[in-house]
Amino acid sequence: MTTVRIKANVTCAVLTLALLSCLPIMVHAQQKPEEAAQQSADSWLALVDSGNYAGSWQGAASVFKSAVSQNRWQRMLHSTRDPLGKMTSRKLKSARYTKTMPGAPDGDYVILQYETSFEHKGSAVETVTPMLDKDGKWRVSGYYIR
Repeated sequence: MTTVRIKANVTCAVLTLALLSCLPIMVHAQQKPEEAAQQSADSWLALVDSGNYAGSWQGAASVFKSAVSQNRWQRMLHSTRDPLGKMTSRKLKSARYTKTMPGAPDGDYVILQYETSFEHKGSAVETVTPMLDKDGKWRVSGYYIR
């Protein structure tokens, strides 16, 4: 095999490895906002479901944390979530991307609605609103149950 051919094969292998290493980044960049926001919301909801209310505040969007203190958030969840009991099922009902939210700065938001059942409430709708935070990560900026 000639030196030129060996160099060409090595160059091809290096380029292939470089492209393969970029694949996860390219896949992530192609992910729809609704999908990325839902992944973030699902992780955040797992904290709430497990009773880790302090952790849910810590993992929330900066806008959320500046609007509600950690102590107040924990009291609010204790008074609203604790009486419902354990979450028994949750299914995504809708996901809608928007640039504006009432009373919030313009940005990238996804409004997620889940059909949820709890131990002491058979049917509820949870609305979770992740936003693209300052650090480029999707974080929850709003949550309520009806």
